[in-house]
Amino acid sequence: MNISLIDWAIIAAFFVISMLIGIYTSKQAGKSAKDFFLSGRNMPWWLLGVSMVATTFSADTPNLVTDIVRKNGVSGNWVWWAFLLTGMLTVFVYAKLWRRSEVTTDLEFYEMRYGGKPAAFLRAFRAIYLGVFFNVAIMATVSLAAIKIGGVMLGLEAWETLLLASIVTVIYSSLGGLKGVLLTDFFQFFIAMAGAIGAAYYIIDLPEIGSLDNLLSHPNVSDKLNLFPDMSDMNLVIPLLLMPLAIQWWATWYPGAEPGGGGYIAQRMLSAKDEKNAIGATLFFNIAHYALRPWPWIIIALASLIVFPQISDLKAAFPAISDDKLGDDLAYSAMLTYLPTGLIGVVLASLIAAVMSTLSTHLNWGSSYIVNDFYLRFWKPEATDKELVLVGRISTVLLMVLAAIFALALSNALQAFQVLLQIGAGTGLIFILRWFWWRINAYTEISAMVISFAIALYFEFVNPKVGWITIPDGQEYLKILYGVGITTLVWLLVTLLTKPEKDEILLSFYRKVRPAAFGWKKLLDKYPEEKQEAGRLPQEIGLMLIGSIMVYAALFSVGFWIYGMTTYALMATCVAILGGFVLILSWKNLR
Repeated sequence: MNISLIDWAIIAAFFVISMLIGIYTSKQAGKSAKDFFLSGRNMPWWLLGVSMVATTFSADTPNLVTDIVRKNGVSGNWVWWAFLLTGMLTVFVYAKLWRRSEVTTDLEFYEMRYGGKPAAFLRAFRAIYLGVFFNVAIMATVSLAAIKIGGVMLGLEAWETLLLASIVTVIYSSLGGLKGVLLTDFFQFFIAMAGAIGAAYYIIDLPEIGSLDNLLSHPNVSDKLNLFPDMSDMNLVIPLLLMPLAIQWWATWYPGAEPGGGGYIAQRMLSAKDEKNAIGATLFFNIAHYALRPWPWIIIALASLIVFPQISDLKAAFPAISDDKLGDDLAYSAMLTYLPTGLIGVVLASLIAAVMSTLSTHLNWGSSYIVNDFYLRFWKPEATDKELVLVGRISTVLLMVLAAIFALALSNALQAFQVLLQIGAGTGLIFILRWFWWRINAYTEISAMVISFAIALYFEFVNPKVGWITIPDGQEYLKILYGVGITTLVWLLVTLLTKPEKDEILLSFYRKVRPAAFGWKKLLDKYPEEKQEAGRLPQEIGLMLIGSIMVYAALFSVGFWIYGMTTYALMATCVAILGGFVLILSWKNLR
């Protein structure tokens, strides 16, 4: 495609602004490790919320949505829409608990909640496991999306795309720390939203499509529009709807949708001014992530079924793309090649923003684990703040290099998404219960981590059609079910067969975080002087359900308005407004 001087000027301006933000925030970020990784714990909800949304706006997300829609229709998105339940649980139950903990990273939590060598092992191991290996895998999927965008839209080789995408990101991430990431995310979010909406609006009017009505009535598209899978076909209902809603959202661990919060979501909550800002940030994130953003991507994915109905059509249009990078997810980038001068510059800048926002967050998050939970805790406890910031900046660069190398080995975003889900299968319930059940101990988490990873390796590298577990064709969702069932059984047995944590450790955690006392009663009965408030957990879970209904209603209302289903659109809009009104009335009681 032809990129005009205007388009290049828009892209260049975007790069310059991002660099200036990094330089502007570098002085404050360099003061201490807490400034570098938590920005002084004084960030407002709106900045943190927008940053969370910008991070999950990653360039691989529209590719993933396109892959899903082309394979399973709009209803296939329940595989990630179900994570809204996790997000709302974090909003109303866990956000304030994380802020009260006052840890620097969520891994520091381990030595607050557990004690002794097992807790230290957990913290050290997960610092490397999550901060390096898992984090690199996530960044590699983002880099893969960048490779496909660069190959289709700019004709760049994979290494050229990775070089361009990483240089500016590494510079402003390593200079500006978390505050640089937050401010850049804020700027990048609006660029990304403008690009996605503008692209969807223009593509609808392409001669090949003609109008929104023509798009929705086209035979390639009409059977892909349902918001729910065909309820008469259990082969679709089980993997696309029942598994995500009944099991996946609470039982699996996935970055950005961790049960109980965690990762870079926890990092944002920990950097909030106070508990209410932590709650407000996560609430805004979940509304924007699930209700505001999906439809521009879905529209472009549906349009691609008309322009590029088969993967062979993509291959014919872009012969330079290697076969190992060719898939349905490539269709999103392919559709953007039809955009005009000016808009293509904005869209390219928005895609670059999506890539850089996610990479910068993961670089700062992963670096925080390496510095705070490994280097400072186990390698050099006497390290100065200046030294810690330097190690953080060096590790930022190294993480980006590793992610770029790994990206060259991946082929599509859906593949990586499914592998990561499998690795975390069965661990999610622990992250929910460990705040509220005193009996959970370090061995609980260690056993779950080991078993879930072993099962994921089995399904990935051993033929799943033979041996002690059988996965029939078309029932790959059983992998998650087996993973959750086996892992949960193992960690429950380990929990009950091992000693609980020492009372002083448990009481220290309870006093600091003040969770609802339901699951702590047996411990607290031994210490009558300890306050035993039941807490507001039932009310908080009720608000979680109301919030989920509100966001789903908003998501569906946008879809119904697009589909021209006015009655359903009005009903869904009213439900969303009513849910929002209830949450506003309940806001003052959230502490």
